[in-house]
Amino acid sequence: MPNQVFAEIGTSIFEEMSRLSNQLGAINLGQGFPEALEPAEVIEAAVQALRDGPHQYPPMMGLPTLRQAVAENAERFFGLKADWESEVLITSGATEALADSFFGLLNPGDEIIVFQPAYDCYNTLIKRAGAIPVPVRLEPPHWELPREKLLAAITPRTKALILNNPMNPSGKLFTREELTFLAELMNKHDLVAICDEVYEHLTFDGKAHLSLAALPEARDRVVRIGSAGKAFSVTGWKVGYITAPAALLAPIARAHQYITFTTPPALQTAVAVGLRLPTRYFDELRQTLQQRRDFLAAGLKQAGYQVLDAPSTYFLNVDIAGEGVEDDFNFCRQLVKEAGVAAVPVSTFYAGRDMKRLIRFCFAKKQETLETALARLTAWKAGDHWRLAS
Repeated sequence: MPNQVFAEIGTSIFEEMSRLSNQLGAINLGQGFPEALEPAEVIEAAVQALRDGPHQYPPMMGLPTLRQAVAENAERFFGLKADWESEVLITSGATEALADSFFGLLNPGDEIIVFQPAYDCYNTLIKRAGAIPVPVRLEPPHWELPREKLLAAITPRTKALILNNPMNPSGKLFTREELTFLAELMNKHDLVAICDEVYEHLTFDGKAHLSLAALPEARDRVVRIGSAGKAFSVTGWKVGYITAPAALLAPIARAHQYITFTTPPALQTAVAVGLRLPTRYFDELRQTLQQRRDFLAAGLKQAGYQVLDAPSTYFLNVDIAGEGVEDDFNFCRQLVKEAGVAAVPVSTFYAGRDMKRLIRFCFAKKQETLETALARLTAWKAGDHWRLAS
């Protein structure tokens, strides 16, 4: 018999839209992978490391050079201090880091607060760990922390919360006041925060990412997860990293030991080079993505779409409430077939899938890709179908 948790889920909408996009030759703005943004220095470092070796198992906790680089980068950009030897772990992607954290810190029957919208793997992994996800919704367009709902969701069985900041797909950056409120709750109720911060370097309009771990009153209760895939536009490499107090990292590392054990050493070496790149690289990445966000947002607005603000990540949300939509999944399927552009329904980020009014576009693409996509979406909005026109 199949495992019940996995038997209840089908193919993710991200995979479905990418597959449909490939079949139709459409432009894929649905799945969150960037185009042509990889820093050459990081690619060359990987090539050199593949030539030089070694090619055997690296240390289970990760190569020392990468663990050191993770700690250095966090201090340089976010003022966070960590002991690389006892507080940093390298994983095979941020999703594995999440699984390690859930399996290592949660017991069957524990409850964990999940702020929605939430990446779809959260609930599945939490349930597979035997714990219970408790959704707390943030509402568009401003996505404020719903403090009363959060207070009502906490029970004696609540052990943790998961905080995606910067938040996918909303682009929300949690304020210092909101993080302080969370820190107070964590101390009052003896909670741990698992912080998915993979978009930490992708903030715009002069806004800076503030980690919950930066608050002294929360530091000893925070597990912080980062991703080379997002920082260096190499999502296929699947290199992630966890920073946490030694007492929290130890059980997480034991879970990691039996899930993947290690991550390819050549990629670890290259990511260490990337994390030590000059600040100029990170500034230019933000500037490039902000320009592409602004281009796509302006074009969509001009075509008559309702576009929400996106102060971080590489996603724009479009409000389709005025389109007479009853099923946002079917709307996205229609869009890829008739407009030749793939999007993702934001309802997939909600446990009840009842947020039907938003769809998500990825703007981390080449300028020419965005230009073509925008032309197609504009034409479709005016009634011209891509398939009929091509």
